[in-house]
Amino acid sequence: MSIELLERLSQPNESKLVLLVLDGVGDLRTPSQPRTPLEMADTPNLDALAAAGSTGRIVPVEPGITPGSGPGHLALFGYDPREPEADIGRGVLEALGADVEIRAGDVAARGNFASADEDGNVTDRRAGRISTEECRRLVEKLRGAVPDDLGIEVRIQAGEGHRFVLLLRGRELSPELADTDPQQTGVPPEPVRAVEPEGERTAEAVRRLLRSFEETLADEERANRVLLRGFSTLPALRTLEELYGIRCGAFAGYPLYRGVAAVCGMEKLPSGQSFGEILDRVEESWDRFDYLFLHVKKTDQAGEDGSLEDKVAALEAVNRELPRLLDLGPDVLAVTGDHSTPAPMKRHSWHPVPLVLVSETAFVDPVERYDEASVIGGHLGTIPSRHLLGLMLAHGGRLAKFGA
Repeated sequence: MSIELLERLSQPNESKLVLLVLDGVGDLRTPSQPRTPLEMADTPNLDALAAAGSTGRIVPVEPGITPGSGPGHLALFGYDPREPEADIGRGVLEALGADVEIRAGDVAARGNFASADEDGNVTDRRAGRISTEECRRLVEKLRGAVPDDLGIEVRIQAGEGHRFVLLLRGRELSPELADTDPQQTGVPPEPVRAVEPEGERTAEAVRRLLRSFEETLADEERANRVLLRGFSTLPALRTLEELYGIRCGAFAGYPLYRGVAAVCGMEKLPSGQSFGEILDRVEESWDRFDYLFLHVKKTDQAGEDGSLEDKVAALEAVNRELPRLLDLGPDVLAVTGDHSTPAPMKRHSWHPVPLVLVSETAFVDPVERYDEASVIGGHLGTIPSRHLLGLMLAHGGRLAKFGA
């Protein structure tokens, strides 16, 4: 389903569309984990949604392609993450989510504080998941380590936990740099490397920065390295309001997800990180928006930590609060994830993600449980994530008939 066709057919009405993203919700059955967290969790409210609506699965990008969080969410919002205009680096998303001012020509990168051993090999890519307060302290140290003669302006903004944003401002900067995050432990960080000739000047500035940062962090017990990824500049996406005339609100507790929502033109509502705290803000703001994006992070964190028990607990916590959302009376409610994060893998994966869609016009299929195996037989089948927004608009009566 193309954006151009949806734009042409879109029509206004008063329907309320809600997308609840349980980040990394999908999981695996393996010999060591014979049941998925969704199969193990006590989730009667999620199961009741499955019994009341249409179920299926989504593929975030293409079969076999593991998405980052940015592409995974852009697809849920109806954009094709394979297209160049939707190829948005993580740095910009983190910067926008952290309310860092970013201008045309600026280059942003997502930073991790990490741990390395005496040989320089990464032992923990997240420095033991340090606290946000610790991150702020470390960011102050880095600000004092920026060389005076670097020739460009450097801004560093603390994020959540081990994360921060690095923003470079100056003339002739380029985002054409490879990540320094090796995405694994037991190896050193990747060297700063330009992937195109125009990136070499920026790469040299980042090399100097990282050398200075490493010297400054040498006395830290855990966070003694900096890893960078997602060098990027501002994109030029058309917003969801421009395309479909819908007022969109984003309720997410982490900067990256607020950032990707901002790229799509959503208003970012300050929210806590628990589902209950998110619902507090949703209840306050319900009348202001046509489309509400709610993001739950703890399912993904548990998967990355390989904790089956924590993922079960996160799902059950969402299930307990779900009636509060249903009481608001959304006309269309879709519950899914941006990708799977199987606990046995401890990372994002390419596996399809379970989906349930509920509305007055949803085909009630025989599926009665919201889990990976049950939804395989659902009415919606297995579809690309980017088709979900079109389905939600259609079920909300926001698409006119195509043709005579």
